[in-house]
Amino acid sequence: MEVFFLSLLLIFVLSVSVGLHLLFYKHRSHFTDPNLPPGKIGWPMIGESLEFLSTGWKGHPEKFIFDRIHSYSSEVFKTCLLGEPAAVFAGAAGNKFLFSNENKLVQAWWPSSVDKVFPSSNQTSSKEEAKKMRKLLPQFLKPEALHRYIGIMDHIAQNHFADSWDNRNEVLIFPLAKRFTFWLACRLFMSIKDPDHVAKFEKPFHVLASGLITVPINLPGTPFRRAITASNFIREELRCIIKKRKIDLEEGKASQNQDILSHMIVATGEDGRHMNEMDIADKILGLLIGGHDTASAAITFLVKYLAELPHIYQKVYEEQMEIANSKAPGDLLNWDDVQKMRYSWNVACEVMRLAPPLQGAFREAMTDFVFNGFSIPKGWKLYWSANSTHKNAECFPEPEKFDPTRFEGAGPAPYTFVPFGGGPRMCPGKEYARLEILVFMHNAVKRFKWDKLLPDEKIIVDPMPMPAKGLPVRLHPHKP
Repeated sequence: MEVFFLSLLLIFVLSVSVGLHLLFYKHRSHFTDPNLPPGKIGWPMIGESLEFLSTGWKGHPEKFIFDRIHSYSSEVFKTCLLGEPAAVFAGAAGNKFLFSNENKLVQAWWPSSVDKVFPSSNQTSSKEEAKKMRKLLPQFLKPEALHRYIGIMDHIAQNHFADSWDNRNEVLIFPLAKRFTFWLACRLFMSIKDPDHVAKFEKPFHVLASGLITVPINLPGTPFRRAITASNFIREELRCIIKKRKIDLEEGKASQNQDILSHMIVATGEDGRHMNEMDIADKILGLLIGGHDTASAAITFLVKYLAELPHIYQKVYEEQMEIANSKAPGDLLNWDDVQKMRYSWNVACEVMRLAPPLQGAFREAMTDFVFNGFSIPKGWKLYWSANSTHKNAECFPEPEKFDPTRFEGAGPAPYTFVPFGGGPRMCPGKEYARLEILVFMHNAVKRFKWDKLLPDEKIIVDPMPMPAKGLPVRLHPHKP
């Protein structure tokens, strides 16, 4: 009997040893090319993912990038992130290369968690679905369409401030910013006007957004499992909205061009077929995330910096009040008003330079190629980082200083200011985001000044920057 158990133990030890050996061999087999960029690959599966993520959790995601640039004396270095062999392309030259070679040498890539949270009914990948989505968007994000949105944005902003800010001494900014941008997205993308209907989506939507880019462990209680559950709930709710909209379109109660939802219902693909309801639900859900998370982060940090820098606030206030005083009572903002908000937009750009809502993104090498003298193998994941230029003294002198004048005249050098990405994959909603940020600024500063209640509140980046306690502020309403 002892010999039997000893044999079992020996078999177990050998199996584990062989498994670990194969795991290490497979891990290192990705990094055998002698001309790869310098860098470390870390442990199998984990790589340097923990260091990559932990610098963000500590509020300094740029540290992962700059520490390695300094150690390797190179703006491109190899690593292993999210279980994938990867190269980080830092600096303006790296940004230019990746953005200029989209769909030539590189293509979009998302972690596997994204495909699992958004399981397309056509069984295509998230990057294929994204390509289709980008073909559908231009009609609703072109200038003449955006002109129509401004009055709606202003109306929603006024209601938002009346409901959630007025007659309050203190408010929590981050949740309010998310509520505002989500309300806008629901109204403009799906024509949902009832606040109670919007509120039904709000909580599960935030659960989904917070668990989207996480370790894909599908066990009860994990952020990933909660994200999948929330995704399924929202998609079913969206299917009900889609079914009703189809009936409204047939009965003439809705128009084909009233919003993105109607356009998706009536649009046909290259094969002449309409999208099915679940595909439309997936695309609307993706749009809600894209039109909500980054803008809410930018708005939150805008409030933070305006509280910390009263001289900047004063200049923004003067610009916005000049616009407000030129309006007749009851008039909503229009395109001409927004075009006058030049200083305010420079301030918003400086906020996004110091706290970029989009920290960076991944690409995938479509073929072997050489960059800066280093070999990049086909299939490798390539990461570009906004902070590698935003907080680089060569691109922005005194990078930690808040200075909106950086954006006057010609502004920053090409490929250095990249809060919305660049190239063919530049965020198609960039102008939409500009409008919602400026409309929020206008309504906030003409009503209030504010102070931070937690002067040293910690900032967490996971994957977007956010104040650890939600940025509580004390409001000081302006006297009539």
